Amino acid sequence: MRQVNVFTDETRLAVIQEYLQGGKTQEELMLKYNIRGKACITNWMRKFGVYQTSTISSMKEPLKKSTKEQQLEQKVRQLESDLKKEQLRSTALSTMIDIAERELKIDIRKKSGAKR
Repeated sequence: MRQVNVFTDETRLAVIQEYLQGGKTQEELMLKYNIRGKACITNWMRKFGVYQTSTISSMKEPLKKSTKEQQLEQKVRQLESDLKKEQLRSTALSTMIDIAERELKIDIRKKSGAKR
């Protein structure tokens, strides 16, 4: 089974920018970034609407995102925030149990293993 390289949009844009600056050929960039598909760079340029006559500055314009994409990004940010809060809460509770066990000399956490 062949392994497929997955490139982020930022990496793809960097490759395209490097190609358009004229320093390297597509073949050289394919070797440098381990790009396997012969038409990948051309396809990426088509995907981002970049053509050799385009200026580099036009690539830096942010791609317009749909309302759905914006809503999903907002939801991801909210979920990441909620996860961080829950991780802090879990750490705080675990620390409180450790202190209570040490100070009060009682076992609070259930010990693993079956009772006999």
